[in-house]
Amino acid sequence: MSENSSSTYTPPKVWKWEQGNGGKFANINRPVAGATHDKDLPVGKHPLQLYSLATPNGVKVTVMLEELLAAGHVDAEYDAWIINILEGSQFSSGFVGANPNSKIPALVDHSVNPPQRVFESGSILFYLAEKFNAFLPTEPAARTECMNWLFWQMASAPILGGGFGHFYAYAPEKFEYPINRFTMEVKRQLDVLDQHLANNTFLCGDEYTIADMAVWPWYGQLVMGGLYEAAEFIEAAGYTHVLRWAENIASRPAVKRGRIVNKGWGNPEEQLPERHDASDFDALNQG
Repeated sequence: MSENSSSTYTPPKVWKWEQGNGGKFANINRPVAGATHDKDLPVGKHPLQLYSLATPNGVKVTVMLEELLAAGHVDAEYDAWIINILEGSQFSSGFVGANPNSKIPALVDHSVNPPQRVFESGSILFYLAEKFNAFLPTEPAARTECMNWLFWQMASAPILGGGFGHFYAYAPEKFEYPINRFTMEVKRQLDVLDQHLANNTFLCGDEYTIADMAVWPWYGQLVMGGLYEAAEFIEAAGYTHVLRWAENIASRPAVKRGRIVNKGWGNPEEQLPERHDASDFDALNQG
């Protein structure tokens, strides 16, 4: 079907799921919840156990954990286990126990009894920020501004990921209307960020917070060309303040480490499928 096809789809009276319908990632989606098979999650030596993948939502959490360690919070040491969503690992009984929504990332904190599960990337960032009293302002107005941007990202990501990313990069066919619709909204969101960052070093002023860690893996990587390879399409170079902010964050050592944890594709020299100790990065750098 051509991009500008005028044919229309008439929904049936009752929708029925056709397995395999949905493009590149069709096999990771289904209209029911729950486990498809029994398998326990592995547990390493550290209290914090992360089960994830280096998607933008997964990168948020590994960046946060690496930033905590870089800031001297030794109790933030963690084991990171890869969840291969293309193989259905997110539908194991163990992962569903950690996240009934079967989406990465999921964190289990074994430093408390009983162990605390934490799911949804924004919730994990907030949980860790409160646990370690870090990267979250304590003054009420600044804290509220931080939460404003954290929730803004959580509400906006479905537009960028599930909307724009799906129809521009992953859908089995290209359709003009949804690509135009979601591109328009993504560019509006980028303009929101650009206007705000014109007068702020970070999203919450001069302080680097969990809000930046939440937004950067999506919008920062997008304008830098690392997400959907769409920088030219959306004219990313025009969002100069977002680019300045994105490049600033990308240069942070903890961000460089965090973005390659739970990565299992691309350049083998830049991926760390599992992470159990800081020395894992040294081993990677040594080939």
